[in-house]
Amino acid sequence: MRVDMSKCVGCGICAAYCPTRALSITDGKCVCNLELCTECENCIRAHACPRGALTPQKLGWPREFRALMSNPKRSFKGVQGRGTEEMKTNDVTDRYKPGFAGIALEFGRPSVGAHVRDIQYVARRLAALGVEFEKRNPINSIIDPATGDMPEDVLDEFIISGILELIVPLEKLPEVLETVLDAANHIDTVFSLDLIGRVDEDDRIPALELAESLGVFVRPNGKTNVGLGRL
Repeated sequence: MRVDMSKCVGCGICAAYCPTRALSITDGKCVCNLELCTECENCIRAHACPRGALTPQKLGWPREFRALMSNPKRSFKGVQGRGTEEMKTNDVTDRYKPGFAGIALEFGRPSVGAHVRDIQYVARRLAALGVEFEKRNPINSIIDPATGDMPEDVLDEFIISGILELIVPLEKLPEVLETVLDAANHIDTVFSLDLIGRVDEDDRIPALELAESLGVFVRPNGKTNVGLGRL
């Protein structure tokens, strides 16, 4: 994001709309910290500047990757947003079959963000376990599924958030969860762990039981599809 100093009056309105605090007022003018700016254009979409002093900058690669992962109006590899719709509509799409669980690791959040290098660290740990990465997921689409490696040129990019989606056999779920919990101690961002589990014929949820047996606290605010998904 660029700031036209001839138009800026230092009102500070725009700063309230920046999810990573990249915009601030210094010496009576708005300043954009390009290291923290994820090119999400939230300030532009919100019409935050009454003087029109904010202008999206022309992006080249790899900086464009920030916008692709942070701007909800952009799409990458055919997906608009950071995760796939199918992940949360399993009753319709049947992506996660009986005997399997789905895992989504959502790195970063507004006001926190995440460096791609941290996501690669976790991806590498998971790839060593032989997990299956969802191919249609934007972040997964640039990961080498055998190693978890990502292109070197995007590793230092800063994004609002990114999601790894995995398909895991239930017998491997405890090992995967333990690896994720350990990896959390080695990265400099926050992430949430979404666990997608099927209800079996006797109304048990094996994925939930396995998680709880490891001492993983599972919030009871799960999402149950009511026919709003699509094939």
